[in-house]
Amino acid sequence: MSEAATPYALLGGDAGVRRLVDRFYDLMDLEPVLAPLRALHPQDLSGSRDKLHWFLSGWLGGPDLYQQRFGHPRLRARHLPYPIGSAERDQWMACMIRAMEEEGVDDALAQRLTQAFMGTADWMRNRPD
Repeated sequence: MSEAATPYALLGGDAGVRRLVDRFYDLMDLEPVLAPLRALHPQDLSGSRDKLHWFLSGWLGGPDLYQQRFGHPRLRARHLPYPIGSAERDQWMACMIRAMEEEGVDDALAQRLTQAFMGTADWMRNRPD
């Protein structure tokens, strides 16, 4: 895949990824249906926003900003303290899908990302339903 064809580039690079992350967390703060997901996060979301932005940058094919700061993401290990089941996975996915829609992510790219996000979100589950 050429650098120009990475999801990172197709989203608009660093600024596009940041807009997507910011919209994701804005929605989490605004939508009452996402309150259980929001409750798993700190009161101040600025650190969460930065970490997701840095992680997605590398995950989407751009600079490995997260790894440069913290080393390997160890996603599952870092999320083990939080109870994540199918409901939390589904809320996270609904929030990200809506953020992609509202940010005008191309439909084909959004479908690819939804599949990839779902694989990761499902892997993050750490409690039975």
